Amino acid sequence: MTKYLIFTGGVVSSVGKGVTAAATGLLLKERGLRVTAQKLDPYINVDPGTMSPYQHGEVFVLDDGAETDLDLGHYERFIDIRLTRLSNFTSGQVYAEIIQKERRGDFLGGTIQVIPHITNEIKRRIRLLARESGAEVVIVEVGGTVGDIESQPFLEALRQFRNEVGRENIFFVHVTWLPYIGATGELKTKPTQHSVTALRSIGISPNMIIARSDYPIEDRIREKIALFCDVEKQAVIPMVTTDVLYEVPLLLETHGVGDYLVKRLGLNAPQKPDWGAWRELVRRVRQPKPILPIALVGKYVELHDAYMSVREALKHAALANDVEIKILWVHSAELEKGKGWDQIEQAHGILVPGGFGSRGIEGKIMAARYAREHRVPYLGLCLGMQLMCIEFARHVLGWEEAHSTEFERSTPYPIIDLMLEQRSITDLGGTMRLGLYPCVIQPGTKAAACYQASQVEERHRHRFEFNNTYRTAFEQAGMVFSGLSPDGKLVEIAEIVDHPFMLGSQFHPEFLSRPMHPHPLFMGFVGAAKEHAGI
Repeated sequence: MTKYLIFTGGVVSSVGKGVTAAATGLLLKERGLRVTAQKLDPYINVDPGTMSPYQHGEVFVLDDGAETDLDLGHYERFIDIRLTRLSNFTSGQVYAEIIQKERRGDFLGGTIQVIPHITNEIKRRIRLLARESGAEVVIVEVGGTVGDIESQPFLEALRQFRNEVGRENIFFVHVTWLPYIGATGELKTKPTQHSVTALRSIGISPNMIIARSDYPIEDRIREKIALFCDVEKQAVIPMVTTDVLYEVPLLLETHGVGDYLVKRLGLNAPQKPDWGAWRELVRRVRQPKPILPIALVGKYVELHDAYMSVREALKHAALANDVEIKILWVHSAELEKGKGWDQIEQAHGILVPGGFGSRGIEGKIMAARYAREHRVPYLGLCLGMQLMCIEFARHVLGWEEAHSTEFERSTPYPIIDLMLEQRSITDLGGTMRLGLYPCVIQPGTKAAACYQASQVEERHRHRFEFNNTYRTAFEQAGMVFSGLSPDGKLVEIAEIVDHPFMLGSQFHPEFLSRPMHPHPLFMGFVGAAKEHAGI
């Protein structure tokens, strides 16, 4: 029987529920168990890909092209698994499915209600992941905070689900926040008590409470939570904020979470966990290292979560290169106003990530020009590659009006143009080249030096491509297209020959970077930046 581990959040949002769920998944995987994960998002949007990064953070793309919540990035990085579109769904998708069935007449004119129709669809999707993945443990994270009106159908569905799969096969973990009152110098448990009361009013009693705090949590606090929330003391887990994200699994292990879950769920764990590599990882993160400033030139830099995977991929590569990255967050629109250039000038590497819309585009092009002319290592991701090519066309080939038809439809030099198969599509959601595609690496290039492979597979999220009409002119001027689709028709990687490291990828390499396995392109970029800094 599949076991289900359900994570809910209390008191406040952004309490670290996704990281905690991911780290718990690693505890079980280290014990030899097959684990998968699923995020239930209560918002009504059908497609996470159309949501503003300012509200939602980054859109994390999976192998099968699913545009998902950023927490799936945590799941993949911690547990080191590859998830599918079954691992994330929204209220919007659930309601859309039920409404479509009703319109088709599947319910024979019956009254459609939240119970049982919506809750049945939620349960169906959870079971579908369990069946398709073959996992022994399915981790299910409920988005939002207990008490939110939009999450009630999910919690009701899980209450029903508990009775259907059996209480011995499901375990509820409630992640809450303990606020600190500076005037009295104490942590308060009352909000946690109220949060648990709200959860119990729905019919769910948590089996474990993970208490998050910025301050040490004394045993008396744990005892109080255990008493008032009807949870065993050993199942009240203190989780004090750590300066190293990847220490969270070790902290959970220290408090016996892995063994407790194995015992309570009746799991047959075939091996003992070996935390040697993770302890070494954390030790190396904390070890003093030379500081390497990298400018990240984006348009959503006010919310760092908009570039979550990029940030983590930089950290992974920095650790392997024995340096500490200091990210200089540069708003591309500010560069257009002459601001932020002091940060560009002190950076030993410039990274331009992906994005949509015309705001700040010229600032990114200016950053690419600076990197080329000053021979500063540059890494362009998706849009960052496209703008690198536009800059090259304007200032090397002399085509001053070169642009992308995404931003200037009447440009006489459409260096970046819409894919032919996308030109007739009008809907915004899910119309792009999404998911895993093969890329053939050209020998003797920087890309080949990074990958040490002749062919790779990478995740994509874009509509526009490099226009092959201009490929020959670019090559003659000193750009090499070092990664191509197997049929040679699509440019996947572009790099400038006479430059220490100026490379752009049409895909998003950050989605496949892992703490123990940094992505080769990020490794090459950080290595080049390290050399530029003379470290």
